[in-house]
Amino acid sequence: MNVQVEKKSLSEEKSGTVQSVIRWLVLVVFVGWIFVWIMTPTNTYQQKWKHRLRAKTESIFDTQGANLLVYTSPILFIAALGCVYIHIAKKGKDSDMEKRKKHQVSIWKRLVLLRGPLGIVSATELAFLSMFIVLLLWSFSIYLHNGFAKITHKSAAKQGVKLWEKRLASAALKLGLVGNICLAFLFFPVVRSSSVLPLIGLTPESCIKYHIWLGNIAMTLFTAHGILFIIYWAVTHQLSKVHLHISFLQYISFRWCLLKYMNVFYVGAMKQMLEWKRKGISNVGGEVALVAGLLMWIATIPRIRRKAFEVFFYTHYLYILFILFFIFHVGFSYACTMLPAFYLFLVDRYLRFLQSRYQVPLISARLLPCQTLQLNFSKSHGLTYSPTSIMFINIPSISKLQWHPFTITSNSNLEPEVLSVVIKGEGTWSQKLYQMLSTPSAIDHLSVSVEGPYGPASTNYLRYDTLVMVSGGSGMTPFISIIRELLYLSTAFRCRTPKVILICAFKNSSYLSMLDLILPNSGTPFDISNMQLQIEAYITREEEHVLETQIHVKDIRFKPKATDAPISAILGPNSWLWLCAIISSSFIIFLVLIGIITRYIIFPVDYNSNKTFSQSLGSFLSMLAICVSITMTASVAVLWNKKHNDVEAKQIQNLEVESLPHQSLVQATKVHFGVRPDLRRMLMEVEGTRVGVFVSGPKKMKQEVAGICSSGLAENLHFESYSFS
Repeated sequence: MNVQVEKKSLSEEKSGTVQSVIRWLVLVVFVGWIFVWIMTPTNTYQQKWKHRLRAKTESIFDTQGANLLVYTSPILFIAALGCVYIHIAKKGKDSDMEKRKKHQVSIWKRLVLLRGPLGIVSATELAFLSMFIVLLLWSFSIYLHNGFAKITHKSAAKQGVKLWEKRLASAALKLGLVGNICLAFLFFPVVRSSSVLPLIGLTPESCIKYHIWLGNIAMTLFTAHGILFIIYWAVTHQLSKVHLHISFLQYISFRWCLLKYMNVFYVGAMKQMLEWKRKGISNVGGEVALVAGLLMWIATIPRIRRKAFEVFFYTHYLYILFILFFIFHVGFSYACTMLPAFYLFLVDRYLRFLQSRYQVPLISARLLPCQTLQLNFSKSHGLTYSPTSIMFINIPSISKLQWHPFTITSNSNLEPEVLSVVIKGEGTWSQKLYQMLSTPSAIDHLSVSVEGPYGPASTNYLRYDTLVMVSGGSGMTPFISIIRELLYLSTAFRCRTPKVILICAFKNSSYLSMLDLILPNSGTPFDISNMQLQIEAYITREEEHVLETQIHVKDIRFKPKATDAPISAILGPNSWLWLCAIISSSFIIFLVLIGIITRYIIFPVDYNSNKTFSQSLGSFLSMLAICVSITMTASVAVLWNKKHNDVEAKQIQNLEVESLPHQSLVQATKVHFGVRPDLRRMLMEVEGTRVGVFVSGPKKMKQEVAGICSSGLAENLHFESYSFS
């Protein structure tokens, strides 16, 4: 026994050492990558380093070789290391319960901004945002200084323009270069199976606001870039005709002259706007990319997104046009600066596409009286996920294109064969689903496709003495998964779990039925009394109500088809190692393909003939090489793991969700009618040195709770927000 304990501790020590080495290596590489971005606008990089790098890589990879080496490969290397790090962390997550308890809450999570366009912002977020803004200002100022230093009256006169016009064009170009820095970071937050974000304790759901920030800054810079160039083209292509019009002013009316002047202004600009060069910048490509970006930007206006979600959803598919024509605009060589995040996004997107091709078995559904339903799916034993994970669902009978994210309420340890999500009938899509299932006509099968689950790589709820969960309406769904996780830990490991105070604000008493979803779907009963659970429910729009002994819940059972496969990890139980293999091997194959294209297609034209190889065609071939390399490696990995998933699927056919005994948490809940929770009083009365305050609900509720936690009146309150909108 002692030998086994010693071996286990030795193995844990080795794993911890490997994780520490990976963290330091990632930090060094990332700092070096940021240093490259800092040096990029300087003359040192542009006139010395870049030429040396190109001289060593150009013979194999043409001009994009240097950028692939400096900008792309470091991030893909970090992503591969991140996969190994997460794999080790997941394997050892159940063996370090005591270490979790000792984890302290960082002061950097203290909130500094509660309201405004940025929303709720912590000290860490504000610090990194400030550093990023400084990087943009630094880059723009250095680009502008070095660019203006090369512009003189003489150089401008040679091109037939004035000094201020040449500087206008230079400023427009520099705005575009700075916008590309935002583009280099833009896709990191939207990679759902990201191995980079967990390295710094983030999830794609929590990073959506960073995607919004980056998108707004990028589109502001790109729009200014486009407008200034249009002004420059218009001004510089009408000067030769202005004097002609002025000399005739004594003969013609002022209005006619003004119209002609504007016409020449328009024609001069259009001539440059329609230019598509064989080599160099393609103006048409940039304009198409800008228009696509503007349409996406307009659709993200909060009012449009809330009232016309379909418009926002479908408009965002224009990202394909945006990236495609952006690469045509600047050429693939320069696009390599923003390639790493987009490369990881493509890997993730293709894996999601492969997973979405399968129909999954929907076992049953529970319809609650509050226009809410719970869907129960069959899943494989090997599929594990963390609390607060989400899953994207598509139901072709409602919409073949729409995918909607929903919180997973089940626990993969308590319910190894069932995965459950809760859906509130608020939007058009969810209302159609609720109506479809609530109709008297029996539905014995429903075709469903899924993507996910996606969630945090690890959780650490045991570091708190008390957990206070504040929710509004269906916002309590992420807390169901947290409570079930604590229930599992208290049962399986016999460890002391934090006291849980669940504060729910509902419109009417029908929402009390959601509290019964806290109980697991497993047929094995779990005694909720093992936990210190206190539920305070507030019914804000009813003065009084007599609780019924049992709230009516409708259960529907489905008959899955033989072709339906249980939800499983698309890359098997060692999915992170497989993802590491896909990222690294696909990039190697891509480099080989780029080398072949350069050596045998581009070089023979550029160096052995009087012709110039089309830059647009070269960019297209490079993009095709990326798609081919990712498709090959990801498809092989998925097919290899499909055998394992098929064997496991046969073992869990004909699964049925057993009904639990009629336990109801409603009867054990303190219900308050006609009032709203006094959150300030309730939070101030919570005892404990470390109190985690989780909130999920309307924006005003989040701001109120965040304000209380950051007021300084109670140092033991630590705020965390969940948003799945």
